Amino acid sequence: MLVPGKIVLDHAFANHYAVGAFNANNMEQVQAIVDAAAETQSPVFIQVSRGALKYSRLIYLKHIIQAAAEEHPEVPIVMHLDHGNSLEVVKTAIGLGFTSVMIDGSLDESGKKALSFEENLALTKSVLEYARPFGVSVEAELGTIGGVEDGAGVKRIHVTDPAQAEEFVKQAPVDSLAIAIGTSHGATKFSGECVLAHDVQQEIHRRLPHTPLVMHGSSSVPEELVAIVNTYGGKMPNTKGVDIPQLQQTIQHGVSKVNVDTDGRIVMTGAIRKFFVEHPDKFDVREYMGPARDALRDMIKGRMIAFGSAGQGPKIKQINLEQAKQFYAR
Repeated sequence: MLVPGKIVLDHAFANHYAVGAFNANNMEQVQAIVDAAAETQSPVFIQVSRGALKYSRLIYLKHIIQAAAEEHPEVPIVMHLDHGNSLEVVKTAIGLGFTSVMIDGSLDESGKKALSFEENLALTKSVLEYARPFGVSVEAELGTIGGVEDGAGVKRIHVTDPAQAEEFVKQAPVDSLAIAIGTSHGATKFSGECVLAHDVQQEIHRRLPHTPLVMHGSSSVPEELVAIVNTYGGKMPNTKGVDIPQLQQTIQHGVSKVNVDTDGRIVMTGAIRKFFVEHPDKFDVREYMGPARDALRDMIKGRMIAFGSAGQGPKIKQINLEQAKQFYAR
């Protein structure tokens, strides 16, 4: 079933686990995400970026995710816009039936220049005003995540200021806040040891004790997955992701949603490369996309268990969008 993000986030926050948020661009990715959620009895965010919306011509992913919700009505699924960068993009997503949106006001629409605190706040307020009557949940971002996603991003990480985070949520009461504490998009997140600003995250949680926090750029980029890609013809040197124990530490202090995209790309690429090397005579798309889907499902199951969401799905109160709309209208 499709549910607003707030329903899942509030449950995760109250029960001290994090829901996994996984990006999808096609049918096999959606199937893998929902199958993993069904097998672990987890709630899940299926994230769609602006690039994925363009690639899928808007309506294809919408109907694929709705099909997944129909196949697995027992799974609380949040259809989430990832890194929306304007009110118009948010309006498009809500028009497609998304139950949650992220407005990334940390960068301008070009994705190359940081917005000021005041500009980010004004943009977020406009999204809140538009989304609330629809019962659609809103995630904002304060601080700058490093790396590039869908062609947008900056090299330098700007760690979130706890005092600004407190003031931001006071003026724009979003359902969740994405913060920057050292993670980044892509397969090379650290040049050496994984180091996160746990002290900053814990101070933000102290100042915002009722706001679910979100970790972007949190793929762990396991060596064994990268090794499969490289063994079968890939070239991915010097990769380094976020250590899962460090992610688990953030969950103890208010992080209720963890975004994973790069790991999914790596595991599917590795499975497909391996298949073609071992079966050079094959050309049926189903024969190589099937193993890729299965590999992605298994990786996601492991993340759901690590984040503590396994078994939490049946516990979430079933609430439909109309009830959510009435809630926000109060």
